[in-house]
Amino acid sequence: MKQCYDFEIFHQVLDGIDLDNHVVASYYIKDRIEGAKFLDHLTLVQAMGLEGSTGTWEKVEEDTDELRKAMSSKLVGYHEIPSDDPYTKAAIVQLAFPIRAWGDNVPMMLLAIAGNCFAYSQNLMLTDVFIGKNLLEKFKGPKFGVDGIRKLTGVKDRPLSLHIIKPKMGMTPEQTANQVYKTAIGGADMCKDDEMLADAYNSTMEDRLPKVMEAIDKAAQKTGKKMIYMCSITDEGEKMHEKARKAIKLGANGLLITYSAGLAAFRKITSDPDINVPVMMHGSHMLAMIKSVSWPVCAKLSRLCGADMMLTPTMWSSIPMVSMEEGLRTSFMKLAPWGHIKKTFPMPCAGVYPGLAEVIISEYGKDIIIPAGGGMLGHPDGYMAGAQSWQQAIAAVMEGTPLPEAARKPENKALRGALEKWGYMTRPKAPWLRLAPEYQPKPMKFDD
Repeated sequence: MKQCYDFEIFHQVLDGIDLDNHVVASYYIKDRIEGAKFLDHLTLVQAMGLEGSTGTWEKVEEDTDELRKAMSSKLVGYHEIPSDDPYTKAAIVQLAFPIRAWGDNVPMMLLAIAGNCFAYSQNLMLTDVFIGKNLLEKFKGPKFGVDGIRKLTGVKDRPLSLHIIKPKMGMTPEQTANQVYKTAIGGADMCKDDEMLADAYNSTMEDRLPKVMEAIDKAAQKTGKKMIYMCSITDEGEKMHEKARKAIKLGANGLLITYSAGLAAFRKITSDPDINVPVMMHGSHMLAMIKSVSWPVCAKLSRLCGADMMLTPTMWSSIPMVSMEEGLRTSFMKLAPWGHIKKTFPMPCAGVYPGLAEVIISEYGKDIIIPAGGGMLGHPDGYMAGAQSWQQAIAAVMEGTPLPEAARKPENKALRGALEKWGYMTRPKAPWLRLAPEYQPKPMKFDD
């Protein structure tokens, strides 16, 4: 008798498998066929799981029960999401993949958990990934992480500010260095190239890096603190690794790589003992995956592969890519305890300005780096004042002073200029739990 479902795949539960030796991928899947009240969702899930491991749509002679037991993915969770639509099936599906299939080979792991599976449903998203202990121990994670970067900057107990060098491309090395010098004098803790900057005709890494570091050293002589410069080196695999080594010889104290370079290439650089500076992961390329891979998954994999800091989506930005909850969960994923893997600095980003400091810090906490381009450089009193406005905003939030009140202090002229230009926002208040307005608690005032 032919079974509808393979017992080696389906007779499984999450707490019944050897979690130390598996990667567990969680998916949201939703399917609908108009007029079809019988939708065999489990057969679809079985095909999807086999696609990422041993199988094909037609079983062949060598695809034995023993082979499937050893190598196929296993369904360890199927949590149906109720629907009033009789033609719709939706569920959270968890598939466990044995790490013996590919070890710590990141590209192959991605093929298994985020490859052809997306052909099986128009509404499929990889929402989480669990890394088994015996695979996790093969990764080093960030060299510095939150604690290491705090030690490098000397900033112990507040968010850090970062100057995004703008425009994205076209400036000469001298212009770049001049801009960095002014924000460094203004107190910015870090700066970075824009992710779009490569070796342009008028500004190669070899020409730009020494001049920027010279400007940083010059500013440090006045301020007493040395800015970290995340120098863009994104390129093809071997070329990028060569660039990283060259950047270190030229005095780089930080590197920037985009997600488009690939996690494996990123990991190769962060694992190199001779490249002993923080490495930032820029996630702009992840925008292409918003509907198929969640940002928390991208954050987790980037942290696994060594990202010391990583841009984080926030609802309050000029590019509200994801929901508030998705953005915050991305940040929490970078800071959560995870074996020996150090924490990755979240960077809530895109079009932020000092008037958002209260909202951002209250949501994300103090362990963040706040990157600002136009929201620093566009200050009416110039680049130095733009950097100062961020430092003043952060200081006010950390001491619990509302920004408008802090801006009235004579010493916070830069913050005042920022609020006058870009404004100030308070975080919206949600209804008290889910009570109707008439039942929500109301403040009281006493006369005595």
